[in-house]
Amino acid sequence: MTVAKKSVRALISGRVQGVWFRGWTEREAQKFGLSGWVRNCPDGTVEALFSGESVSVDAMIDACWSGPPAAKVISVEVSVSEAPDAPGFTQLRR
Repeated sequence: MTVAKKSVRALISGRVQGVWFRGWTEREAQKFGLSGWVRNCPDGTVEALFSGESVSVDAMIDACWSGPPAAKVISVEVSVSEAPDAPGFTQLRR
């Protein structure tokens, strides 16, 4: 049986900067075995690329709606993306 894989970009808005959202995202993505990255955007949103088993990517997207305790997520916009060039999950600078 082949495991379905997918890659998506997520744009998370609300109170998501200054609340440890990137650190939380990196930790959660690693728990799900995902590859990709997360970064703060100049407009106050957080952008992430999640790549891996479909069920794990979907679980990570669901988790983003809550985020870390101090976050207040208003929206999570998801679009299909290319897989990252390298394995592993990391935080990027803007």
